[in-house]
Amino acid sequence: MTKKYNYQDLKYLMARLRHPQSGCPWDIEQTYESIVPHTLEEVYEVIDTIERADYKHLKEELGDLLFQVVFYAQIAKDEARFELDDVIHSLVAKLVYRHPHVFPEGTLTSQRDDQTINAESVSGQWDAIKQKEKKSKNQAERILDDIPKALPGLLRAKKIQKRAAKVGFDWPDSQGVLAKIREELDELEEAIQSKDKEEIESELGDVLFALSHLTNHLKVDPERAVRKTNAKFEYRFGYIEDQVNLSDRAWSEYSLEELEAYWQQAKTHQ
Repeated sequence: MTKKYNYQDLKYLMARLRHPQSGCPWDIEQTYESIVPHTLEEVYEVIDTIERADYKHLKEELGDLLFQVVFYAQIAKDEARFELDDVIHSLVAKLVYRHPHVFPEGTLTSQRDDQTINAESVSGQWDAIKQKEKKSKNQAERILDDIPKALPGLLRAKKIQKRAAKVGFDWPDSQGVLAKIREELDELEEAIQSKDKEEIESELGDVLFALSHLTNHLKVDPERAVRKTNAKFEYRFGYIEDQVNLSDRAWSEYSLEELEAYWQQAKTHQ
């Protein structure tokens, strides 16, 4: 039986790839910034695999994502900042500290009593601990300061709104958000009529922000919802394309009404 590679082998492999004399030229010249696009791509590939329930390939995609973490840590080690073991230590220490209901004595081996605890109380406790950590690090206490600016727009909007809602700045139910969406749509329509591109962009952003706000009230992940719609559109448009290709007519010969009829047929087949 072939020996299974382990954590130490992965560290060794990464060090070899980055070795100044005998490593891979491409890996050697990479920086934190240059591999960020690859990291983002690997995250989305993991998400895509899970959403398609393609668990056969999930192991491979998780490996690709793990490699990104190891890569960053090796660059940091090369620069004498920290190494992978430090990353793991910090992670374990933080999670032990943030789970006092599991590790009551603040150690990895401590055991809790068999008391009942629900997810809602754990979530509140998690937020309180994170706030305490911020204060102990002398970080700015402004409510929105630590939301990463590099997040995708809709995801960051969702986090901003959720954070504001925790201190009471929110509508009591989704009806208030829906009214705001209608208001923003009216303002967008006015901007479109004015043909002012900057105003259109601003108002369209307000509409998207309000729609993202609605997802918090409805407990829907906006990125997941859009990805599902993308897949739905791709299937239906593919059906239209198949029908056009089976005919003797070019796309330009079809009216929008005819293509819409194919679209409606696709909906019945999906």
